[in-house]
Amino acid sequence: MFSIEYSKAARKALKSMPRNTAKIIMAKIEALGADPFAPNNNVRKLTNHPGYRLRVGDWRVVYLIHEQALLIAVVRIAPRGEVYQ
Repeated sequence: MFSIEYSKAARKALKSMPRNTAKIIMAKIEALGADPFAPNNNVRKLTNHPGYRLRVGDWRVVYLIHEQALLIAVVRIAPRGEVYQ
């Protein structure tokens, strides 16, 4: 079981979005914590970045996996068009 750590920007994004959307995104991130390497159609490795992205509807979650520390660091949560800038 991986622990999950949110960046300041990710926490701010969760607070600013509608509550039901935030709950869905947090549930998907918690599911990643159980097994981040399980086959999942909504997760892709980023090409120009060391992290991964999780697709949740129109929202994207960019995160890093630290295997030695058993930690998932959520870097950014944003709408599809803004997350990669």
